[in-house]
Amino acid sequence: MNTVIFITTPGMQEARRIARALVKDRLAACVNIVKSVESVFFWEGKVVEAKEALLIVKTRKAKIPALIRRVKALHSYQVPEIIALAITAGSKEYLKWLIDCTK
Repeated sequence: MNTVIFITTPGMQEARRIARALVKDRLAACVNIVKSVESVFFWEGKVVEAKEALLIVKTRKAKIPALIRRVKALHSYQVPEIIALAITAGSKEYLKWLIDCTK
């Protein structure tokens, strides 16, 4: 099964570094980087607001454990956001490409 994973980072430099590593290591076929998102979250007993970059990672379900390990090794957050959603449908050609790129 193909998967989309969302990962937030504190900025573009870290986002680019993680994106490049995931694609180079064939843990992802493609990573989109959304330059600026505003996040509101609960952390250490208080509500926090932060500007972050968002990675949208396309991969296969089988790659998730290795991808999570790699992101944690590269990420500056103590608890990085790494959440996966199943791709239930899509362009047949794109999904084949995704699988081919992550073999």
